[in-house]
Formats: sequence, C-alpha cells, structure tokens
Amino acid sequence: MHVTLKLFATLSRFTPDSGDRYPIAPGTTVKHLLEKLGVPEDDVRLIFINGIKGHLASTLTDGDRLGIFPPVGGG
Repeated sequence: MHVTLKLFATLSRFTPDSGDRYPIAPGTTVKHLLEKLGVPEDDVRLIFINGIKGHLASTLTDGDRLGIFPPVGGG
C-alpha cells in the first residue's frame, strides 16, 4: 500500500524522498504516520485526505493523497 504525502510550509522538512509514493501498512492512521516521520503533533493544524478534511485518527487506504498543514498566521 502507498499514499502520496505532502507536508506544507514549515512541515515540508519532514517530507521523505519517497513522498510521492510512500509505503504504509494496512490500518495506518494519520497519527501513526506522523509519529513515524517525526512530525510533532502540536505542529499539525489541518489534515486533508483526498481533498476532504481528515483527523489524526483517520485510517489511510491505498492510493490516498494526504496533505498536512501547520498553523498559519498572517496579518
């Protein structure tokens, strides 16, 4: 099983080289994947799976497109 993984802004440094086709085990949740990549949970603000808002507890399936965004500030 594989997912397409995109980490944006300050989280981009955690993107693995294989992010376009990142291997996952069946039953992997977003939280589990972020732990494996070393992404601090507090740094995650928005999660999108196939363009739909997801959660840390969301289970990933083969072919999913996962986008992770940090908190964004502006003025």
